[in-house]
Amino acid sequence: MPESTIEQILVTAINQALCDKDSFLSILQENIETVILHENDQTLAGIDARLQELQMELVKLANSKAEYDKVGDEIYHLRDEKQKVQLESIGWDELKKRMADMSTFLKKQSAALTEYDEPLVRRLIEKVSVYEDKFTVEFKSGVAVDVDE
Repeated sequence: MPESTIEQILVTAINQALCDKDSFLSILQENIETVILHENDQTLAGIDARLQELQMELVKLANSKAEYDKVGDEIYHLRDEKQKVQLESIGWDELKKRMADMSTFLKKQSAALTEYDEPLVRRLIEKVSVYEDKFTVEFKSGVAVDVDE
């Protein structure tokens, strides 16, 4: 596939996003809200509070020479969960940033693109999938646009 064809597909996809800016911004806003809601499902503060409770319980059990394997296992599990949540949080922050960038770009654009702009494409586009009858352009914000060949 010639590079010029892909460049034109990318310009078309960006223009489709610009022409339907309000709908696109609405989808972006929904995506941002979904990210924020997901992010709040399990907070680090909640995990930390539970870890502190379990550590206190572990000390009491150890002092009384009671079985504390179950509490210890839960502490290890929560530590792993905390690390996982911290890593996910970094990913969610990056996704929120990309969505905000896309939203800012769309709000600023007043006219359709007339030619391919490499820095803009690198900033906005995640990937292009080629099918027999269409192209699907996925923006870094998570939104996809289909462009017929």
